[in-house]
Amino acid sequence: MDAPWTHSWEEVAGELDVSREEGLTPSQIEDRKEKYGPNRLRTKERKPASAVFIDQWKNLVVLLLAAASAVSFVFGKWLDGIAIAIAVLISVGLGFFTELKAIRSMEALRRMGSAKAKAIRKGDLNEIPAEELVPGDLIALEAGDVIPADIRLYEASKLKIDESALTGESVPVEKGVEPVEDADLPLAERNNMAYKGTAVTGGSGKGVVVATGMDTELGNIASMAEEAEEEETPLEKRLDHLSHRLIWATLIIGGAVGLIGFFTQDDAFRILETAVVLAVAAIPEGLPIVATIALARGMWRMLEHNAQINRLSAVETLGATTVICADKTGTLTENRMTVSRIYLPSESTGNRRQIQVAQENGEENSPFTEEDQTVAPAEDHLLRRALEIGVLCNNAELDSENPKDPGEAVGDPMEVALLIAGARAKMYRKQLLEEHPEAKEVAFDPSVKMMATVHEANDRYQIAVKGAAEAVLEACSRIQVNGEDRELDSKHRDKWIDLTLEMAQTGLRVLAAAAKQTDDPDTDPYSDLTFVSLFGLMDPPRGDMDRSIAECRKAGIRVVMVTGDHPETARSIGDQVGIAEEREPVVEKGEKLKPPDEMSDSDRDSLLETPIFARVSPKQKLNLVQLHQKGGDIVAMTGDGVNDAPALQKADIGIAMGQRGTQVARDAADMVLKDDAFSSIVVAVEQGRIIFDNIRKFILYLLSGNMGEIMIVAFALPFNVPIPLLPLQILYLNMIGDVFPALALGLGEGDKQVMERPPRDPEEPIMTKSHWTAIIGYGLLISLTVLGAFFVALNWMEIDDAGAVTISFLTLAFVRLWHVFNMRDKASDMFHNNITRNRYVWYALGFCIFLLVLAVYVPGLSAILEMTRPGFQGWMLILGASFIPLGVVQLYKTL
Repeated sequence: MDAPWTHSWEEVAGELDVSREEGLTPSQIEDRKEKYGPNRLRTKERKPASAVFIDQWKNLVVLLLAAASAVSFVFGKWLDGIAIAIAVLISVGLGFFTELKAIRSMEALRRMGSAKAKAIRKGDLNEIPAEELVPGDLIALEAGDVIPADIRLYEASKLKIDESALTGESVPVEKGVEPVEDADLPLAERNNMAYKGTAVTGGSGKGVVVATGMDTELGNIASMAEEAEEEETPLEKRLDHLSHRLIWATLIIGGAVGLIGFFTQDDAFRILETAVVLAVAAIPEGLPIVATIALARGMWRMLEHNAQINRLSAVETLGATTVICADKTGTLTENRMTVSRIYLPSESTGNRRQIQVAQENGEENSPFTEEDQTVAPAEDHLLRRALEIGVLCNNAELDSENPKDPGEAVGDPMEVALLIAGARAKMYRKQLLEEHPEAKEVAFDPSVKMMATVHEANDRYQIAVKGAAEAVLEACSRIQVNGEDRELDSKHRDKWIDLTLEMAQTGLRVLAAAAKQTDDPDTDPYSDLTFVSLFGLMDPPRGDMDRSIAECRKAGIRVVMVTGDHPETARSIGDQVGIAEEREPVVEKGEKLKPPDEMSDSDRDSLLETPIFARVSPKQKLNLVQLHQKGGDIVAMTGDGVNDAPALQKADIGIAMGQRGTQVARDAADMVLKDDAFSSIVVAVEQGRIIFDNIRKFILYLLSGNMGEIMIVAFALPFNVPIPLLPLQILYLNMIGDVFPALALGLGEGDKQVMERPPRDPEEPIMTKSHWTAIIGYGLLISLTVLGAFFVALNWMEIDDAGAVTISFLTLAFVRLWHVFNMRDKASDMFHNNITRNRYVWYALGFCIFLLVLAVYVPGLSAILEMTRPGFQGWMLILGASFIPLGVVQLYKTL
């Protein structure tokens, strides 16, 4: 039924035709199983290895190389065809094994389990598999249970449910059974509902299943994640655009050769041979191989920094990111409640002391300070009294009494926080209970919003009370000041209530502590109390957040907080970590986040500048990602909850938390942070930028070298001379001269100042006009140098055609090897730069020189490549000419 939270239990039971005493009948269960299916979400299918392999072929350069190989076979160029096919298979194989490993690593993060549910059927309570539940089943809940379906509650005894996976709110919600009027109430405020995937943290209850499987709120979010269209990464878009250009270049070159052949009336075989040469020269065979290895290397580097990448192309995306939409709970914060401030009565009933509680402290230092002065709880009676009440009036447990590492804490997060605060003052629950044994507990009652414990104290009893501040203050008639009780009148009580409102406005959750002594342990615990303190609790920001946000700002990246939590809590965290600057809009209500096409221009502009969004639903998170994407941003979205999954899927790169993250979130993400640290994102951004710079360098290196090859052949074509380069020679040169030096460029450590510049323009192509100008300039310089050596060998040194072709081939080979040093930044030093410091460059040069020597002096290989030995004079010509382009470019970059 629609909006079951607005209907009474009786109306819901009537609609579902279920008896409160008996539950569903066997026939009803069978009918509903057939109608609604199993109570489970659609799971992401395991991606088969064959699909991963097929994906590697969805690359235009790979397809172009495959076509060139096929053409070579058709025209009988078997060696050419085989060599090109090997290049293709190496590229596809590297991509396949690297990406398959990443996908299987992501799948290994899944923790599969068979959930159980306690259902009332035929009048008996039975434990059954959760996936067998159907609408109308009656469910019993208790602390520790995971809610198996969407449930309308009809019994709730001190029931508290952690809904953070759905709402982002870090504190468990108290549940009741009364209907509410508003059908459009946000999920976080439907206090008579329990939702699939959330967890019971305290109390007990019963309810009737109103939705199962994909019809639950969790299922709706999973559906949105499936429907959110996955964005092609910026690198994929750029490489695809570059590939289209290369295809057109190849066709144009082929057409030009045909025209030249037609006008020169050359023989058809020479025209075909030249076309094959130029086609091989135009295609950078090393591009897919080097791009794959560079991205894989980046993925491995990020893994060293606890960032697991799902697909290779996502590695570079972070480097292009302009906006990070960060979930608050568990991403910007630690996802644990902590006592931040304690307010105590001062000299008079109207004044107060403020005790700050540091989040970190040394072994010997007290974490408690007042006006920058350390306060020792052992010497401050009232502070010690307040902490004692917090520890005694408590149902939580710590695995360890070490406040820095309490282990697995069990219980309400706010009670756990009180235990940890006590432990930091060396006040431990076990020890205090030995000194003041518990005689009685009055459990938390939602109607009075307080709980109490009664303890033996000499010959009397001491009652410790904590709860909602307004309720506790209303029950207090006295206030403790300087070790004595004084009257608390209405005027002073109002001042303390006003203080609780101020604390709430700074994002603090507020608890009040009170006590009294009595002779009768059965006396009313909530009357004639003595007010002791207010505790201000918060989910603190991660310790390195302010530095990480500052680094993002320095890098020109905006961080936007997106949370389902309270606006004031979001505002406080945003102020602490530095997300919101002065005069910026601080908190924007989520309801304004409509789909971008439905927004006015003024709303769109305003929302694009808003740094913090609170009370945001999953659909609104998705709208926010789309809004920034339409504004031209590259958007990264972080999150850990089920409610983050659709936005993670839609973002240019989704980043899920590996420790606290739900499986739905991890499945939707491109990257999983294994340590849940936002600082790991900053490291990944840096690596992404370095990777893109390296990819741009090696593409510039590849294309400028290939442009030189094209010009060499094209310029020689009108003259009645042998073709200076043979197809197999070019392919051999491209496979060694392109792959190894280019790969070395792709593995460079990068510029140390890469995070001090703004992100690239999202619309900027991988090769800009200035890069294409450089490619043509480099190509012209390389071609003139090689043709000069070719004509010197052919005419002045009177070397035969085969020898002259060998001279031109080797000159080009060494020119291209030294050309790697021309890839340094113009502002860098000639001898000390990120190219000369890259050890892989020197390894590549040594290996390539070795392979070139083999090509000349190994009989079988030299015969295949049609090479002759140059002799001493030939080598002098080759080496002398090969340094000319390097000298010219270095001189230009130095001036």
